[in-house]
Amino acid sequence: MTVSRQASSSLVLSWMPVAAMSVVAVADVVAGPGVGFLPLVSLGPAFAGLVGGWRRTALIGALALLLCLVLGLYDGLFEERRGFTALVSVAGVTGAGVAAAVMRSRREAELASVRSIAEVAQRVLLRPVPRTAGPLQAAVSYTSAVAEARIGGDLYEVVASPHGIRVIVGDVQGKGLAAVETAAVVLGAFREAAHEEADLVGLGERLERSVARELEGEKFVTAVLAEIGSGAGAVFLNYGHPPPMVVRTDGTVDFPQPPTHTPPLGLDLHEAEGPKPYRVDFAPGEQLLLYTDGVSESRDAGGAFYPLADRAYLLKEPDAQLALEALREDLVRYADGPPHDDAAMLLLRYHGHGKGKSVPDA
Repeated sequence: MTVSRQASSSLVLSWMPVAAMSVVAVADVVAGPGVGFLPLVSLGPAFAGLVGGWRRTALIGALALLLCLVLGLYDGLFEERRGFTALVSVAGVTGAGVAAAVMRSRREAELASVRSIAEVAQRVLLRPVPRTAGPLQAAVSYTSAVAEARIGGDLYEVVASPHGIRVIVGDVQGKGLAAVETAAVVLGAFREAAHEEADLVGLGERLERSVARELEGEKFVTAVLAEIGSGAGAVFLNYGHPPPMVVRTDGTVDFPQPPTHTPPLGLDLHEAEGPKPYRVDFAPGEQLLLYTDGVSESRDAGGAFYPLADRAYLLKEPDAQLALEALREDLVRYADGPPHDDAAMLLLRYHGHGKGKSVPDA
């Protein structure tokens, strides 16, 4: 539907210069030379310069000059200055339209280059998670709040380590390139420490040290770490992040809270105790959704928060990625407008197969 609307809009814009000149020509013939419609022929190349390339703009300008000449002769305007003034007006607008078309084409080329770089950065920073890892099936969704952006301050990763499947979902304070840089620091530290640290607490402390070295002032990163090993359930470590959502086999939903509330990564924890790990039942057939506050704090027109628990039924789709996409589309419809914050979601389904070996995405 969106593609069809865009195609229709492009078609209307492409024919607008011809339509404008046609209307002016008819109006000039009907009204006669006394009204002075002739200079409005320049609307053709003016519109062409806004929506077309420089060659098409020059062609429309040439047609406009020819039309202006014919109408001027028909109206007998070249016996006085009005006809020549109209020709000069059309020629000037055509020149300006060609210049505008050239500048727009250059900007579009630069934007395409920036988008290409952003896509490469996304593949490096937020690389695709494996579709299956041990007993888990994984799917991810990311929506940036910045127009035309592919990445932002939210982060996620799934690592099949010798100590179990380890997962992180986090949210960097702020937006823009600074947030992306911080996200890169956190993900780099997590990917390395996930293989080396024997327990989740040690992994969290490693992240805290890495973030503390990079961040200045009161900047911080909220994050939730998860570990699904050979034992029953999942172990979580929460740094000021929204609690995960567990969807049970009977459709009921839990939001397991940490035993104590801990400040996010990057804040001074020298005098505060770090987060306590806590275990949550997570059995075959159940689902685990980790997300950022761009999901839970999204509001509708009336200011009500997104009812995530009530939307758990959307995750019944057999394919994990399609289920997560349905949830993302529902979130966009609920907000009824562009997102005000990045929104990342990571869905894990426990299928109960495998022994901790990662199966890469095909």
